[in-house]
Amino acid sequence: MVKRIGWIALVVIASMPAAFLFPAAVLTSQQAAPPQPMRQMVPDNPSEHSPPVQPIPYSHMKHLSLGLDCKDCHANPDPGKLMTFPEPSKCMLCHVTVAKDKPSIQKLAEYAKSKQAIPWVRVYTVLPGVAWNHRAHLDAGIKCETCHGQVRQMEAMSEVTSVTTMYSCLNCHEMNEAKTACDTCHKH
Repeated sequence: MVKRIGWIALVVIASMPAAFLFPAAVLTSQQAAPPQPMRQMVPDNPSEHSPPVQPIPYSHMKHLSLGLDCKDCHANPDPGKLMTFPEPSKCMLCHVTVAKDKPSIQKLAEYAKSKQAIPWVRVYTVLPGVAWNHRAHLDAGIKCETCHGQVRQMEAMSEVTSVTTMYSCLNCHEMNEAKTACDTCHKH
């Protein structure tokens, strides 16, 4: 009796139109499966990180909206590990006339006059034991926003991505078909 029920079911199924049994077969590929959102190479930071208190308030949003680019202020000298902060004298190229009466710009002018570097607080720090280099990533075409988020929309820079985690690094390397062997980042 089991064989007969199986046989009847097989006959019924075989006689049904394919569109009834497999409705997705008649849909276009776009209708059948909605596109998956592209995985972020570097996921957002799951915890809130307040921007650190900087010695001088600085708005990335304001300065980048004026047409500045990351590399205009942040150079990547050899060996390419860290991006630098601009010299106060570079900031003063504009601020000798722009907003010169503001207390923060007057403080900036004091740093420039004394030829002291501004003691900026670094927002992203690579974990100990990781040999990491900006140059290799910039040369590979990785954009600043990939790791640091939408800086153009930030009044104050904060750690909005989890770029300093091993998961983020491996995920990005896999998505970009870069090396993932341990010694790529962990040198002895």
